[in-house]
Amino acid sequence: MQRAAAVTRILVRAAGIVQIVLGLLLWLGYAKGLVSVHMLVGLVLVLGLWILAGLALRAGAGAGPMAVAVAWGIVVVALGLTQTRLLQGSLHWIVQAVHLLVGLGAMGQAEGLAARVLTRPAATATG
Repeated sequence: MQRAAAVTRILVRAAGIVQIVLGLLLWLGYAKGLVSVHMLVGLVLVLGLWILAGLALRAGAGAGPMAVAVAWGIVVVALGLTQTRLLQGSLHWIVQAVHLLVGLGAMGQAEGLAARVLTRPAATATG
């Protein structure tokens, strides 16, 4: 379980870096042809979040963090798929900023879930 969590955390980190770079390029108008790549990598990131949530549940983290991660992943995907239709015009930057923050939140949750899985045996051994 720890190996799966470590590998998934690396995958989420890599996907997160790619997402930030692609997102900024898209935001600045330099990578319009890479929207589908951005969407695919976003799905990989969300799947990684969900895998880590399942591993954390299995490691004893409780159902709360898993439920939040699953719901958050749904919000990330829904916002990503619909953001071009939200607040079109001069206020669209608000949607883009919210999308960025929601994505960063998913990355942060993935880190926290991975930490719960990876530190679980150490906590059990000392307690």
